[in-house]
Parts: sequence; structure tokens; C-alpha cells
Amino acid sequence: MDEIRRVKRELVHKGAIVNFYEDYMALPNGNTAVWDFIEHKGAAAVVPVTGEGKILMVRQYRNALERYTLEIPAGAVDYVEEPKELCAARELEEETGYRAGRLEWLMNVNTTVAFCNEFIGIYVAEELIPARQHLDEDEFLNVEEHELEELLSMVYEGKITDAKTAAALLAYRVKYR
Repeated sequence: MDEIRRVKRELVHKGAIVNFYEDYMALPNGNTAVWDFIEHKGAAAVVPVTGEGKILMVRQYRNALERYTLEIPAGAVDYVEEPKELCAARELEEETGYRAGRLEWLMNVNTTVAFCNEFIGIYVAEELIPARQHLDEDEFLNVEEHELEELLSMVYEGKITDAKTAAALLAYRVKYR
């Protein structure tokens, strides 16, 4: 396979969550192409499992989709080098009001490999301990409990389309059930 290489990267927009770049790419046929690149600092997510085996999910409005979605709790790291496990524990408490007595790595995902480097470490939280929910100022969500099989049906029916959530639920089913 012939080499494709970046010859230049230009920042187009610096955002609060992502930065948008244009990458100038040298192609094997001698041409140059301009590819979009979205830089993301990384994130963590968590599958919170109650003592009864139910999964805590968050329902929140997602501007990009212009609708509410049902997702596992997740959020961006505070800084690029922040351990994903620390971020997952923080997001669990912030979004659901629970701490994990036990937090175990489940999987990693890159969400949109064609144009974005977002990398999410996903964990399973068990032995949940009631704490205090403390949402960000611009964060509005509801916490819901669901049976795993109900959530998997929602994935198969196209009702849950969030990639990290679908991947995490399927991986959890295979690994733990």
C-alpha cells in the first residue's frame, strides 16, 4: 500500500470541546487532498450496574441530533493526560449521584475514525454508593434504570444510536452476562 502523509495542518476553529483543522494530504497518485480533522481531548464513559442488575442511563438533549438520547453516563477528560478511570468515576457521580465501589475497565472506542480522534475509555461500575449528583451549569438530564435486555432491544431497534452506548451495552452483555 502506498503511503499517504499529511503535509500541513491548519487550525480553522478552536472550540470549547473540539478543534477543527484542515489537513493537506499527499496521496499516492501525486495529488493533494484537503481532509477535515476534528481534534478531541478524550473522554470516559461508564456502565453503572445497580445491585439488582439494572443499568443506570441518562436521558439528555443532544444538539447535534436535535433530540433527546438515552446514553450511558460519559464526559470529556479535564486534561489530555487525565486517566480515563478517574474521569469515568467523576462522570458517574456528577451525572447519576452514585459512586462506584468497584470500577473495572470494559473497552476503548474511537467514535468516528474517518474525521475525529475522539477516544473513549469505558468502564463498568458496580457496588454503587449513593452520593450527590452535581451537573454542569448547562447540563440537564434525567437518570433512568433499565433492564439490560430492554436496552439491547433498543439498540437492535435503532432507538439507541449513540455509538459508545451501543458498543458498551453489547460488550457488557458478552463479558458479564
